[in-house]
Amino acid sequence: MAPQDDPSQTPDPAAEAEARALVAEAARAYFEERRARIDGFVDRTFRFRGSLALHRHALGWDLARAPANLALAPAAALTRLGASAARRAGAKGAGDWLARRKLILRTEVAREVERRVVVDLLELPWRDPDAADAQVEGRDALAEAILTSPRLEALARLRDPEASPRFRASETLSEYAGVRSAAAEIATGIATLGAGAAAFQQLTPGAISLGPALAAALAQQAAVSAFPLGATAGSVWYGFFPAAASPALVAGATAGMAAVGAVAAAFAGVVADPVQAKLGVHQRRLKRLIDALEHEFLEGEGPGFAAREHYAARIMDVVDMGLGVARHLRA
Repeated sequence: MAPQDDPSQTPDPAAEAEARALVAEAARAYFEERRARIDGFVDRTFRFRGSLALHRHALGWDLARAPANLALAPAAALTRLGASAARRAGAKGAGDWLARRKLILRTEVAREVERRVVVDLLELPWRDPDAADAQVEGRDALAEAILTSPRLEALARLRDPEASPRFRASETLSEYAGVRSAAAEIATGIATLGAGAAAFQQLTPGAISLGPALAAALAQQAAVSAFPLGATAGSVWYGFFPAAASPALVAGATAGMAAVGAVAAAFAGVVADPVQAKLGVHQRRLKRLIDALEHEFLEGEGPGFAAREHYAARIMDVVDMGLGVARHLRA
């Protein structure tokens, strides 16, 4: 004789729907509270003192990761574009596979930003994914918000320590932490642009355009100094007939400027972070992050966090290469 089903174990669709609605209500209140904490978090983390303390983590292997990430950045941007194109074309599997390709090396500064966002702003448990024996840090404010709701006392099963797994494993947080590297590249490009305009009266958004200008200036200075009739006469002569930089000098100057720019990008946030905080860029970016996380929690999936800065940095790279090629052809 087959055992009879226990009616008490049969899920009640109406009760389940009500429970889901109550969880969503508590979650929305939690995310609204996170938005209210953004200004304070930005003041602590991205104003000058906070940014300076944050960039202490760049001392060490980040100095080696910075030039590697600079070289990998164009391929990473193409991967993102490919993922977006594949999803729009209906190839969701291929798009998801491309989106999971992480070409950029994770820096210590990015790791620290991710930790602070999770532990300080979101107040969720965080474990360093790169350390196998790392301890879980922080509280679980989302689970607490749900569990302390008077209407949800019956849902004690949510006390599971994995109550917020989406946030600890979410690629959305990693994407946010990594977007600062693109912002630092943009800041470095602006500084390079200013240096080229001041020193050479040329448009130089990157090493490819700045390196040849620097090489030409060095070649000109060396030729003037070595002129047989003296530096004064050399200045007049080479004013009419500029000295040409050798390919080796151009390559060396370009490589040197690229290395300096990559190292500068590792610390550019010390200046860029306070400026972005003053202009409200950090605040708007964090709001977009929380909106994406809320949608992910409530809907199970979503568009995620869109990092537009990566594309802006790549546009600067394209302009830099175009200027470099144009000047080479003109020479």
